Amino acid sequence: MFLQCALAAVMAMAVVFLVMPQFLPYLKKLKFGQTIYDLGPKAHLAKQGTPNMGGIVTALATVLVTAVLTVAVGVKGGWPFQLENALWPMLFITVGCMALFGFPDDYIKDVKKDHEGLKPRQKLVGQMIVGLIFSLYCFFYVGSDVVIPFTDKTWDLGLFYIPVMTVLVMFITNSANLQDGVDGILSSVTVIGMGAFGLIALFLGASQNGDTLWLFPVTDTRAWFLPIAYLCFALAGASIGFLRYNRHPAKIFMGDTGSMFIGGAMAGAAMLLKCQFLLIPICFTCIMSSVSVMLQTGYFKYTRKKTGTGKRIFKMAPLHHHFELSGMKENQIVLMYAAVTLALSLIAVWSLHKLY
Repeated sequence: MFLQCALAAVMAMAVVFLVMPQFLPYLKKLKFGQTIYDLGPKAHLAKQGTPNMGGIVTALATVLVTAVLTVAVGVKGGWPFQLENALWPMLFITVGCMALFGFPDDYIKDVKKDHEGLKPRQKLVGQMIVGLIFSLYCFFYVGSDVVIPFTDKTWDLGLFYIPVMTVLVMFITNSANLQDGVDGILSSVTVIGMGAFGLIALFLGASQNGDTLWLFPVTDTRAWFLPIAYLCFALAGASIGFLRYNRHPAKIFMGDTGSMFIGGAMAGAAMLLKCQFLLIPICFTCIMSSVSVMLQTGYFKYTRKKTGTGKRIFKMAPLHHHFELSGMKENQIVLMYAAVTLALSLIAVWSLHKLY
């Protein structure tokens, strides 16, 4: 299984390397360039017009490789098209997040040249629809309990599972989107984070003591854990390939198309593996991007109401822009975020050792 997952990563990376050289000139020809906000760091104004929507290639490589491997391996096991195959819910949440509010937002901005893109309410409605449907699926098919890290126990949320997980999907997809503000930052943490989720899927699926069987209502663990592992490693490999073009100075941005796909993959893998709590360490930097924006906005409104003059906690939010305005180079920020994600992801993988 480890070799198959390594193959998934290599194949997805190869697809990106093959497709991107043809896709990049096509975007330039169509003038699908990123619009840089005047309120952002001034150094980013030089990126005006950089091709956007590169996440299409990452998503294409991930979906293609995952589907091919799942079908190829599943034919021998007799489960490629069974409902118990985790491929289908994973494709629903990843492609759903990308198609409903990721790609449309980029299309409006880059093709229609509408600076605002989708309205915030439109995005939230789309995220709520995908999150609700996926949460209902998990509630009825996977169960309403979540694994408590560092133990072999779970916490049953009951009916509260549905609204809580719906909000979780919305929060994680938005967090991934906010993280994508520095060249190579989201791609880097995605390589590490999805690799961690892939390892968790492999370890749970390969458990020889049967401890994981009571957690999941499945009769064929290969049909459940392998597709999740394939997608995680394929996305990690595709992100490595994308970094070839997205590292500073970026030749292409992934756009909402890519960030929403990644956010959906993070939330989907965690929910299908019942390790939602591990989103906190594995997606820590993404979460802090959202938290920093909420703190900045809340504190500014509070101080403006109290004193008449709004004050800020950070020089700019999300947090990576604060570091940037504090004098750190983009590559330094990426390395710092990757190092933090790696350390926390190792802890996250180890935290389930009682279930392996």
